[in-house]
Amino acid sequence: MAKLEAGQYPDVASAEATTWGRRFARIEAVSTAIPSVKILALETSTDFCSVSLLVGEDIHSTGENAGQKHSELLLPMVDEVLRGAGLAVSDLDAIAFGAGPGSFTGLRIACGVAQGLAFSVDGRCIPVGSLEALAQASGGSRVVACTDARMGQVYHAAFERNGTDWREVLSPSLCSPDDLPELPGGGWLGCGSGFDRYPQIMDGAYRSEVEQVRTGMLPHAREIALLGARYLAAGRSVPSAEAAPAYVRNKVALTMKEQA
Repeated sequence: MAKLEAGQYPDVASAEATTWGRRFARIEAVSTAIPSVKILALETSTDFCSVSLLVGEDIHSTGENAGQKHSELLLPMVDEVLRGAGLAVSDLDAIAFGAGPGSFTGLRIACGVAQGLAFSVDGRCIPVGSLEALAQASGGSRVVACTDARMGQVYHAAFERNGTDWREVLSPSLCSPDDLPELPGGGWLGCGSGFDRYPQIMDGAYRSEVEQVRTGMLPHAREIALLGARYLAAGRSVPSAEAAPAYVRNKVALTMKEQA
């Protein structure tokens, strides 16, 4: 198994690489589906907070490690990308957001802001899976995305590229890094903070199935925007009142006994 650093793939930036300006890589079929699409995307499912604006074939992005400050940073970031492109919320076709799974608070913030902005202009929302966004950013064709869920667990899903879309092989789930769902066949690429946080994953169940691991990757609004454009073209947007995160965990903290 080869361990690949994110920097080895300059055309697919990791979440730590904050960008602003034009970006044509990995647009794929978006511009042909909706030539002048304008989508604002929000991603706050992890500690990294990012906002992207897709305008045709241009992507404007900003982001930073927010810790617990997503609610303070998100709207100023939205204003930054909109002002930079000379657009208003009313100019957008839809607002996409990382629907998770991920931080309970972070998911509520992104969903709530997306709903509020869309409602203000009678617009529509596009919930996009955060693990699918990781797969989109990875550069792979068979991808197992795994993010740190805290409390000794990970959020996990597997995807296989189907043309310019993704087929869900294993649905998003919450599991122990020592008891992951079985992957069908081999040739998988692993990515996400779950692999960084729990290196034993590659010593156990996925020792033979996962051939490469991309390190240092977190979900980013850039891929939420790209996937959102495809979702919009396929009619997968919803009214703002119907937008909702994808929770896969009910419990958000350990008891004192469990922490002992």
